[in-house]
Amino acid sequence: MTQKLSDAELEIMKIIWENKEETTLFSYLMEELAAQGKPCQKNTLIVLLSRLVGKGYLSATKIGRRNEYVPLISETAYQTAQTQHFIDKVYEGSVKGLVTNLITGDMLTEEEYEELKKILEGGRRR
Repeated sequence: MTQKLSDAELEIMKIIWENKEETTLFSYLMEELAAQGKPCQKNTLIVLLSRLVGKGYLSATKIGRRNEYVPLISETAYQTAQTQHFIDKVYEGSVKGLVTNLITGDMLTEEEYEELKKILEGGRRR
């Protein structure tokens, strides 16, 4: 199981996952955080990136005076692991419990409900 990320760590990973380049530079992260209205102190970002490397989410390569970061876990893999953890913890492993709650709790828009219905029907045909 992948370790859970703090909110700040997740914000950084989202920027890295959304980056079109294979590697992400420290300066790019600083610029993106500032552009999102979430400026970060240099030392704070260094600590957060170090934690992400330690948790196995990133690899860091020093090239000259700069670090390049590469994600070791995809966004989809993280979401899947965290969703499974949530289902296990809150719904005792029952996906049906989660889906039932989404539907009966009136948490889905009509469009989301119809899309989910199509996905479920398509899954049965396989």
